[in-house]
Amino acid sequence: MVIVMVIVLVDLLTGAGVPWLPMLAAGPALAATTNGPRGVLCVGLLAAALCATLSTVYRAPGREPAAVLCAVLAVTAASGLASELRGRRERVLAAVRSVAEAAQHALLKPVPETVGPFQVAVRYSAAAAEARIGGDLYALLPTPHGVRLIVGDVRGKGLPAVSTAALVLGVFREAACDEPDLLAVVGRIERSLARNLGPDDFVTAVVVGCPRPGELEVVNCGHAPPLLISASGGVEPVEPARPTPPLGLRALSGEHPELHLLPFSDGDQLLLYTDGVTEARDHAREFYPLAEGVARHVSDEPARTLSAVHADLLAHVGGRLHDDAALLLLRKSVEEPAGGEPEEAGRAPDAGREVVPVRSGARPVAVTCRGGGR
Repeated sequence: MVIVMVIVLVDLLTGAGVPWLPMLAAGPALAATTNGPRGVLCVGLLAAALCATLSTVYRAPGREPAAVLCAVLAVTAASGLASELRGRRERVLAAVRSVAEAAQHALLKPVPETVGPFQVAVRYSAAAAEARIGGDLYALLPTPHGVRLIVGDVRGKGLPAVSTAALVLGVFREAACDEPDLLAVVGRIERSLARNLGPDDFVTAVVVGCPRPGELEVVNCGHAPPLLISASGGVEPVEPARPTPPLGLRALSGEHPELHLLPFSDGDQLLLYTDGVTEARDHAREFYPLAEGVARHVSDEPARTLSAVHADLLAHVGGRLHDDAALLLLRKSVEEPAGGEPEEAGRAPDAGREVVPVRSGARPVAVTCRGGGR
């Protein structure tokens, strides 16, 4: 309506006359972008009335006023139809988003802020904002064998990737509670994927368990290495001793995953993520430096740390990610005994376990157990 009044005002001030009148059709055309059919009709009728009035004032000759009036009415009718179709699409999209949110809550269940001795935070962003879910997956749950968690990335996008993510999470949640051995949990996921995936499909994942205080078990299946953040603020990648194929490809390579024992003291944090984070590029095609971003924003509150890192990531890419991205941060709470002194965090591995120290940056990482058992 404002456009219509501006056109009329300009026409009266300049005295341009009839040549300006066809511009009145812009009113209902623009109204269709924000208004419903009734709003478009009101703007169109106002434009038609003003067109007829000005044609009379200017005493336009011949059939020109009638042609302009017909053009305004035709644009009004077309704009009203476009407005109705737009409204239908918005209602369908709202329904799809509602279903997607329900599916996300069923698939990627909310993670509590505190699980056992750990503080936890999660940030997830789907590349398809309308869908809200994608091929990245995560889960964390307490089990009879300690807290266990998984972060993974399914090859591909869309509904097939979501279906595969649901399969992985379903098997993980069941096996994590049943199997005392973390490698057995990974083996059950592998066997399920081998039966259900196509030959070119696979899932990269990191599976973590906490069987005892002071250490974590880590199994990396072709995934990006987690980042270990020490209590002093140092950030190091936890690299596997040797590459392991993603889940679903073991039959092709014959390689078996390894179990890594990672010392994890009070105040230490472990960040698991998907490649949508590290492969995010800015306008200069530079990858996002996750380790540097974490070092800048690390704090004693995982939720605050991830919020700052996620905001930094969005600023790096210019506001929108082009791939699914998941971040899960696990922090060992600092416990103080009754005497008030911090409890000693590290605890030596069991004497009966064979432990071979492996260096990951400046922090020792112990590795044990090859193949399918310990």
